[in-house]
Amino acid sequence: MIRSFLFKIFFYLGIIILSLVFIPSLILPQKIVMIGGKIMGYWSKICLELFLSTKIIVKGKENIINNEKFFIACSHQSAFETFFLQTIFNAPIFILKKELLQIPIFGWYLKKIGSISIDRNKIAKENLGFLEKIQSVVNSSNRPIIIFPQATRVTVEDRRLFKKGVSKIYENLKIKCQPIAINSGSVWPKSGRLLNSQTITVSILKEINPGMDRNNFLNLLQENIYKELDLIS
Repeated sequence: MIRSFLFKIFFYLGIIILSLVFIPSLILPQKIVMIGGKIMGYWSKICLELFLSTKIIVKGKENIINNEKFFIACSHQSAFETFFLQTIFNAPIFILKKELLQIPIFGWYLKKIGSISIDRNKIAKENLGFLEKIQSVVNSSNRPIIIFPQATRVTVEDRRLFKKGVSKIYENLKIKCQPIAINSGSVWPKSGRLLNSQTITVSILKEINPGMDRNNFLNLLQENIYKELDLIS
């Protein structure tokens, strides 16, 4: 209980301090804000290791796609991956729910780094232009897109079907997909107390090439990520 309390105090205090220190970067080039994001990723790692004795393993680094455009599809069990993935990949662009952009200061940073929002409470026509915006970002940048196909944080045991949006992105972009499985909920669950002396494994899986039928892609992506989560959880 004490260790969990100390983690929360130091982690969130660090995030608040970093957010305040980097406020001037909101009117500076975008790459300055990205440095802040990377620091937050390392800060989450330091706090987990220091206060919760968490062992963090990055598995499958040899599978990281280099020198070509790709997008990332990642399992989502905690806030950990939204911070830590910034330490592995080059300034990733997150696809996230619209309400996150409304958070004071933090939402400003999300906008500044080019995050793409979607309103999950609106009907499809309210989100027209979403795929076109993603395509435009991919065409004009070498930064990878990150999407969480489960659409929300889930428990370690949850094996819900992936949302079809990821298959539409795959079909539209026609670039490789980098699947990632992370068992972060075993330490930092969606709800309840944090657990200490556990291991978080970030498993970078083999790429999925473009060109598949989008339904077959969705089934393969889901199967590969859940099979890996079964191994590392």
